[in-house]
Amino acid sequence: MTKAALAYAAAWSPDPSRPPFYTAPIVENGKLNPAAEIKWNANMPLTSIDQYITNLKQMKGIGFDAGDRDQPIAANIKILHQVLDNYKIEHFYEEYQGDHINKIGERIETKMLPFFSKNLAFKR
Repeated sequence: MTKAALAYAAAWSPDPSRPPFYTAPIVENGKLNPAAEIKWNANMPLTSIDQYITNLKQMKGIGFDAGDRDQPIAANIKILHQVLDNYKIEHFYEEYQGDHINKIGERIETKMLPFFSKNLAFKR
């Protein structure tokens, strides 16, 4: 989770005056950093999706999945699936039996690589 928190901070609360990671962390000295929290909440996909619908409609392939025991990710992508359906945006969504990591090899082979093969076409 440390790497994920640093990635979120780098994307959502960068701070060039704070080496070595150049981020404003969401938790600092055991307390929630309110300025970073506002930025993180504003950038959460389900918070900001409505303003990017036009861009999402231009994408050739959108796909996501999660294991049913991978909470809260599974619950959040179910909502994302519903939002995209409401906007009639084509996408691949699947919730499978498992957790965050137990089926990675199988999912890469049977789902991710075929999805990329179908949707990542390069003009020659």
